[in-house]
Amino acid sequence: MSLTFIDLFAGIGGIRLAFERAGCKCIFSSEIDKFARKTYSRNFGDNPVGDILEIDEREIPDHDITLAGFPCQPFSISGVSKRNSLGKPHGLECKKNEHLLSKIADILKTKQPKAFLLENVKHLKFHNKGKTFKIVKDCLEKAGYDIYSEVIDASCVVPQHRERIYIVGIRKDLNVKFSFPEFQGFNPLFKDILEAEVDPKYTLSDRLWDYLRNYREKHKKKGNGFGYSLADPDGITRTLSSRYYKDGSEILIPQKGKNPRRLTPRECARLMGFPETYEIPVSNTQAYKQFGNSVAVPVVEKIARKMTKCLDANSSSIQTI
Repeated sequence: MSLTFIDLFAGIGGIRLAFERAGCKCIFSSEIDKFARKTYSRNFGDNPVGDILEIDEREIPDHDITLAGFPCQPFSISGVSKRNSLGKPHGLECKKNEHLLSKIADILKTKQPKAFLLENVKHLKFHNKGKTFKIVKDCLEKAGYDIYSEVIDASCVVPQHRERIYIVGIRKDLNVKFSFPEFQGFNPLFKDILEAEVDPKYTLSDRLWDYLRNYREKHKKKGNGFGYSLADPDGITRTLSSRYYKDGSEILIPQKGKNPRRLTPRECARLMGFPETYEIPVSNTQAYKQFGNSVAVPVVEKIARKMTKCLDANSSSIQTI
């Protein structure tokens, strides 16, 4: 019998895709963004409910695993810098984020699934000198779970430097020990995900290319490292972010005799480990935001398989509450 899961802050379903590949079944999903729901619905055939904060946790179906890639901006390095410059709170001092964590904990306390997986930016572990992560961990432990966490760089399974923290919880009464899978041995190259023929519209205009070069030079003189990045086809790229739609500057592809170009949405999908069959029914702007906010599917799949194997191996002693 398949393990069941719920998909919270579902985005475009990267975590769901990974757990379905591991043999699990989704029975509930939630996503607040209408454009992400459109992409999710096209690819999975069901439409997630909206804001999870408006859903009574008692109405959520019983399930085995809770999945949540909850919003990361208040914890990211760029997010913290931006909020500081605007005089806004960040981390758990951002009340909305505090509410989201509390909601996850409430769901865990009420439904008592066997396990959960949370995903967020690496900086969550170090935000506020580690105090924020301690609060997160304590909150989850009080919900009744043993907590395991690890920062994993996706560059071993996709050609992208993408460090994220993964937090696995196993219900304490199950007495099940978990360890993260190893990630090594496969080092894909950026050129392997590039399309053979690309529409000229993805090539930067002279105006934008001049602006990016001038911007980089200005900050270089100040001793800063800000600016565009030309990706090495025989290497890996920088992290794809949700701001990629603005100018594509963090991952530009060099072209002989022409200005560099941006990634296409399909190349972004490949960079995140989505299959060729995954449909992209939204505008390029929305697609860039969605893939930049998503997860590296192969990383989550390896964790999913380790979690399901761990739970299946101890199924004789596991009872769903």
